[in-house]
Amino acid sequence: MVAFGKKLKETQIQEWQGYYINYKSLKKKVNRYTRQIQDGAADQHYVLKDFSRMLDTEIEKIVLFMLEQQGLLASRLSTLWEQQEVLVQESDGCKLYDLRENYKAVGQDLLRLLCFVEMNATGLRKILKKFDKRFGYKFTDYYVKTRANHPYSQLRQVFKQVGIGAVVGALSRNLAELQDHRGQYISIYDQPSFSHPDPVIDSIKAAVNRLSNSTNFLEFLAKHAFIVEEELPSPSQEQLLEQRYHFMSLLLNLVNTFLYMVNTYIVVPTADNYSLSLGAAATVCGVIIGSMAVAQVFSSVYFSAWSNRSYLRPLIFSSVVLLVGNTLYALAYDLNSIAVLLVGRLFCGLGSARAVNRRYISDCVPLKLRLRASAGFVSASALGMACGPALACLLQTKFQIYKLTFNEDTLPGWVMAFSWLVYLLWLWVSFREPPQRTNELVTQEANGLAVDNAVEIDFTQPLLSKSESKQLDNNLDTELEDDEEDSEGSHKPVTSIVSAYRLLTPSVKVQLFVYFMLKYAMEILLAESSLITGHYFVWSTNSVAIFLACLGLTVLPVNIVVGSYISNIFEERQVLLASEIMVCIGIVLSFHVMIPYSVPQYVGSALITFISAEVLEGVNLSLLSRVMSSRLSRGTYNGGLLSTEAGTLARVIADGTITLSGYLGVSKVLNVTLLPSLFICITSIIATCFTYNSLY
Repeated sequence: MVAFGKKLKETQIQEWQGYYINYKSLKKKVNRYTRQIQDGAADQHYVLKDFSRMLDTEIEKIVLFMLEQQGLLASRLSTLWEQQEVLVQESDGCKLYDLRENYKAVGQDLLRLLCFVEMNATGLRKILKKFDKRFGYKFTDYYVKTRANHPYSQLRQVFKQVGIGAVVGALSRNLAELQDHRGQYISIYDQPSFSHPDPVIDSIKAAVNRLSNSTNFLEFLAKHAFIVEEELPSPSQEQLLEQRYHFMSLLLNLVNTFLYMVNTYIVVPTADNYSLSLGAAATVCGVIIGSMAVAQVFSSVYFSAWSNRSYLRPLIFSSVVLLVGNTLYALAYDLNSIAVLLVGRLFCGLGSARAVNRRYISDCVPLKLRLRASAGFVSASALGMACGPALACLLQTKFQIYKLTFNEDTLPGWVMAFSWLVYLLWLWVSFREPPQRTNELVTQEANGLAVDNAVEIDFTQPLLSKSESKQLDNNLDTELEDDEEDSEGSHKPVTSIVSAYRLLTPSVKVQLFVYFMLKYAMEILLAESSLITGHYFVWSTNSVAIFLACLGLTVLPVNIVVGSYISNIFEERQVLLASEIMVCIGIVLSFHVMIPYSVPQYVGSALITFISAEVLEGVNLSLLSRVMSSRLSRGTYNGGLLSTEAGTLARVIADGTITLSGYLGVSKVLNVTLLPSLFICITSIIATCFTYNSLY
């Protein structure tokens, strides 16, 4: 990746050069503060105040210039509108064409201004993250709380565009009116389809969305994939991605995602009955479901490492292991062995290639298609989650072939084994291994640049210790050179989980904990559904399967509503906190405190918990990608792996909780399993409140 300081120098508009954020000067200031604190020449209070003043000056410079440019654009639009009033009456085609071109020219200049603001916004986020990384979580919380929440905040002017929105609206309306609509007056307010009559307006809208975190359904859905793209690829990188892209291979990658999710949830409606048929307790269903997650904790790591070298081989290995695992799962009935059943589920977990699925989209799909591919990844997961229980509902039959029994317990294993066999053959014939990356790109990714390592080595403590001074001074001498560039986005990837953990700031840790919480709550709800509904409501396997399928089918509609409306009205951190509170309410409503425990109470609370957790996942991963170190955007131990491990660990603990609570009796399983969910949820809400201002 290109260092931000270098990218800023290369992409800035020359005539506006003096109005960009002085990123190099700010970074040098952070380095000087480090020395001053070490030498006792400054305290933390002085550092906060002095750096705040410097940032205020930089932001004021940016905002005043931005307002000046908006005024010039508004003046040009006013002049063009006066010309338009005259030309429309004259119906002079040539002059109207020239007028449209003049409007487009204003649009191009507005796009330049948006790029200017976006580059400065990125610089502000990076310097805030750098300061927190150096001194511990203190400055961003203080600065955002005192600046962004102030009624006269200039910081909000950089990230929340109102004046630019008015300019975009005027451009859209006037260009739409100039289109040939057979003499009919068309307003963008009456006919939204004419809101963007020209590609330049679409480009402006996309730039505004990036800057203000506005989103649509597709973008919000894609956030669930957590495929981090720290910076735009260079033309050479994009050309390489075009060479690596193969539609059929991408489709096979998504099919793998779909089948794995079907494989995960197809056993949920029947796991308790299968346990009973093998002589175990019904609550062993927690171990049956969770054993797959236990193995996934380890498979995520080696699949992530394997994807550095190949995509086809790990996908083949995944298919073979899943084929074997599902066969063992099905054979356990005739062998009357709970051990064989658990080994089969462990094998299924060892075949989890979701790390490869994510990595393929990140590495082999061009940027223009990556949003759709990411949304396809999430949609395939959601569809698989819904289809798994629905498929189990259809497998309500019993027959024998030779000595093999086919019934509602074993058919999920046999069907999935056959599915993975078909997929394996299709994969072998149709998947195309992408060409290896060029040596230059591999070197950049593997090694990075080492100029600014001092910024992101283990400085997560509030103050620096004296024992680190000597080594840090050597690094700072290099950093303070005039030609030094920021290489935060160019560091080599971390090489271990421990190294990755050391890069986590408190805000990142909190977001990972929130992800853990929502996966824990969802797993408790889904994994014990057949046990709870069977005990309280005597639901059949079909009823449980339909209930779980309906929960899975809510994913896409919920994301449409949140992505198209809610996320454009509220800040992501607001949606995050509100979703956590709703998950907490859903958990509280699930407790059995009334006699009798009713179906409306259970279904209603389950819907609140599940839907809130789905909303929470999108904003949580979006914020996580923003506050996470750029070193965790690639390599084996990346942010995607950390979030996967957090979620998988949550599922393991949740399934273990279900099984352990079975020793107290089935009648107590519900409340006993909900208590840790409630405690974890309340803890995550408190932690979010403490780090709320760092999520800006």
